[in-house]
Amino acid sequence: MTPAPRGRRVILWRHGQTSWNLERRFQGTTDIELTETGVGQARRAARLLASLKPDAIVASDLKRAAATAGELVRLTGLDITYDEGLRETYAGAWQGLTHDEIQAQYGEQYAAWKRGESVRRGGGELETEVADRAAPVVLRHADKLPDDGLLVVVSHGGTIRTTIGRLLGLESHHWEGLGGLSNCCWSVLGEGARGWRLLEHNAGTLPEPVLGDDD
Repeated sequence: MTPAPRGRRVILWRHGQTSWNLERRFQGTTDIELTETGVGQARRAARLLASLKPDAIVASDLKRAAATAGELVRLTGLDITYDEGLRETYAGAWQGLTHDEIQAQYGEQYAAWKRGESVRRGGGELETEVADRAAPVVLRHADKLPDDGLLVVVSHGGTIRTTIGRLLGLESHHWEGLGGLSNCCWSVLGEGARGWRLLEHNAGTLPEPVLGDDD
């Protein structure tokens, strides 16, 4: 007999706004800090998430994610684990360029990526490789939760999307259908009888534009 699911939930929370988000400049693994607006977004979202009484927090070690997570730590008093496996997709030569500059310099590669093809953007990581490193981090920390426990994962738009796709068992060419996350919004996965289910996506605010590498 298959054991009953433990009722665990995972919130995957994207970091707050950065100056490169506003400039539509590809960040990737570049370590960019939050803007003042981004800090405010993190504080507002943290108040909402703290009310859910999470059991654990794990975050990307990049400044924008770590600072976002810090607002939730301040309210909950929980310890936090930083893991470089949750960093954004490494985008090689694209990092630091705007979307317009990328289209001008790497037009064919950019178009292939937008068509959903498997592309090493700027010579960087494939989306499947991001999922290979990030999804196990989420699962490892989720496994430590008590029954009905809640894990908050603070990461980046592209990494969260690929992780959700992997945990839902979707083929990689379907991951684009999940859409991007606005700054400081989150998605919720819940444990069901047949595995993880997507309960909420891009939640936390009224609809806002998606500004970032994953738009």
